Amino acid sequence: MFACDAHEQNLPPYLIDYDDMVFGAAQEELYLPMLQDKKVAIVANHTSLLNQQHVVDHLLDNGVHILKVFSPEHGFRGNKSDGAIIEDQIDPKTGLPIISLYGNHKKPTADDLEGVDVVIFDIQDVGVRFYTYISTMTYLMEACAEFEIPLIIFDRPNPNGYYVDGPIMEQQHTSFVGLHRVPVVHGMTTGEYALMVNGESWLANNLKCDLTVIKVKGYSHDNTFDLPVPPSPNLPSFNAVRLYPSLAFFEGTVVSVGRGTPSPFEIIGHPEFSDKSFSFTPESIPGASINPPLKGQQCFGLDLRNYQSTAGKIQLHWLLQFYADLHEKTDFFNNYFENLSGQKNLRNQIIEGWSEKEIRAAWLKGLDEYKKIRAKYLLYPDFE
Repeated sequence: MFACDAHEQNLPPYLIDYDDMVFGAAQEELYLPMLQDKKVAIVANHTSLLNQQHVVDHLLDNGVHILKVFSPEHGFRGNKSDGAIIEDQIDPKTGLPIISLYGNHKKPTADDLEGVDVVIFDIQDVGVRFYTYISTMTYLMEACAEFEIPLIIFDRPNPNGYYVDGPIMEQQHTSFVGLHRVPVVHGMTTGEYALMVNGESWLANNLKCDLTVIKVKGYSHDNTFDLPVPPSPNLPSFNAVRLYPSLAFFEGTVVSVGRGTPSPFEIIGHPEFSDKSFSFTPESIPGASINPPLKGQQCFGLDLRNYQSTAGKIQLHWLLQFYADLHEKTDFFNNYFENLSGQKNLRNQIIEGWSEKEIRAAWLKGLDEYKKIRAKYLLYPDFE
């Protein structure tokens, strides 16, 4: 292991090899006894790998009786654009039915779970509130609780798990990109997050899910790592995964985050940005961005593809810079901005000219309260 750049909030994260950890799915001795003679459903996608073998194939090879597969946003193969409608299908390799948990069908129904004895969740997350895999997990937990079906989470590490930051979600702004009162960067694995949702009674009607988490061996919250496959079509690199918590705010503005280019979430721009030294033009990319914002328009802005910092905080200065630079202020934000920020204050603070330091100071009380809750559910050594 070797140290990356130091960041302000915590000790420096250590860049480790993804394959040096032992994921939940690799610990057959812990979960195969729980699956013996059971009919199993699994929530999985293209990230559900063990040494290049898909977890579904791995379970089948170990004699597990899988009835069906559920898939999240982007589909089972992870090749669907953000927001794309995903139809149910049959997996051509295994013949298993694949049921989409996206669009108008985010939560498994009684029919979906008929005959299922146990459900497994095994998806690589990136540790950000508006990344929808944890929302899919929450709806799955609710369904399992309602129909009294145990849920096993094969845990995976969090590449952004070395810090906690951002505004706390307010109840009136909850949506599929934010269901719970957590900050933008929550600093938890999917297993830890599920334990928190269960323990804090955040499921509908105060339901409790029969939950088991198979922990990762060799992971600590002061680690970060590159992922072997992109977790979704528009997070194609380690750099994009690290920048995502900061740049996704632009999705609630007129500014492009590079969707429709080879470098989404590594470049930002707008046709009217004053610095013309860097430019890009979004175009339609099947499987990633069919109709990206500012499609066909030359955008000027910032190239962050060589951004090196692993600073343990959300970078707000780019958002403040673009708001100050673009002349048309009334149209800068759209209604999606509150879904991403989780509150009304951030938009107003930017409009009123607050500095990054002042905005961050306004987050401190909420973050302190959240960290006390988070601490109760941690399964791995923390960065603090």
